[in-house]
Amino acid sequence: MATSQQDPGAPDASYLAFWREWHLCTLTTPRPDGSPHVVPVGVTYDPEERLARVIADKASTKVGNILAAGPDGARVAVCQVDRGRWATLEGRAFVRTDPERVADAVRRYAERYGRTPGPNPTRVAIEIELTRAMGRG
Repeated sequence: MATSQQDPGAPDASYLAFWREWHLCTLTTPRPDGSPHVVPVGVTYDPEERLARVIADKASTKVGNILAAGPDGARVAVCQVDRGRWATLEGRAFVRTDPERVADAVRRYAERYGRTPGPNPTRVAIEIELTRAMGRG
């Protein structure tokens, strides 16, 4: 199995199908000192909008790292693995607080993961504007 590059806006069918399966993912954000901060998250992938979304609490370290990067966003990666199959999406992350965007991210999370997260008045959406997709599988 060779590693393949994908267009994040037009992935092939098998790559997209892999992102629709239930998999725990990781999000890697840069700390202010440049070192990587890697945490488990749920991720949804929207190739039509070239976005990946993660829901988070606004007080979390991952959100703080993205905000610390400034108005141009933070360069981040999300990844999922299943034995020898893996897929990574890279791009620039931004924290969104607009209630409609947060609700959309929660709805997409519920569709992928089969459960709706409980209420959280401090929930935000992390939107990753995708620049690269790659994987093996």
